[in-house]
Amino acid sequence: MVYYVEDDKNIRELTIYALSQAGIEARGCCDDAEFRKACSERTPDAVLLDVMLPDADGLQILARIRQTPGLSRVPVMMLTAKDAELDKVRALDSGADDYLAKPFGMMEMVSRTRALLRRAGREQRHAEEVLTVDGVSLWPDRREATCNGKALQLTLREFDLLEFLMREPGVVFTREQLLQRVWGWDFDGGSRTVDVHVQQLRAKLGKHSDLIETVRGVGYRVKG
Repeated sequence: MVYYVEDDKNIRELTIYALSQAGIEARGCCDDAEFRKACSERTPDAVLLDVMLPDADGLQILARIRQTPGLSRVPVMMLTAKDAELDKVRALDSGADDYLAKPFGMMEMVSRTRALLRRAGREQRHAEEVLTVDGVSLWPDRREATCNGKALQLTLREFDLLEFLMREPGVVFTREQLLQRVWGWDFDGGSRTVDVHVQQLRAKLGKHSDLIETVRGVGYRVKG
């Protein structure tokens, strides 16, 4: 089930119709109050969230989702009329998994929603698979990570980025490759969001921050 929180009735109904035609179960919510009620009835598999709502700010709703047990790991895509790079970075840094500016094409919206659902229902590779590099361990199926045995509190995007790099220790990836292969879409505003997420990961890794190395003029890698 996908919830779309949008106060514009025409946009909401058109988007829900497009998702339904694509075989995706979806429900529209006109405001935060209705969204809260829907979540109490059924936990969504993904959320499409407008920034400008009559009773709440979309980023505030996103922050609440990330702090709510049972909802914290639900993928969220922001759909908004704002298209400035700073707005995109703010949304992504606040825990959004994707960002789509209005007016958007329905085919692109459906494609990105499917990507969210694939991420949410990623098939398990092996129940006990664990990646370990230099004191940092990561369990992809449980979406848990530790540093020297202490749990790391990572956002969805931070976890995905760390997992991707740890699967290829020693391999250097450009920012553009990371945007395409981790974010799953082209970030037209530039690659700063990769740098921001690397900085956040390093801060959380503490004394192991050097796990993620900068290769000047190229990109990043996890040391091999």
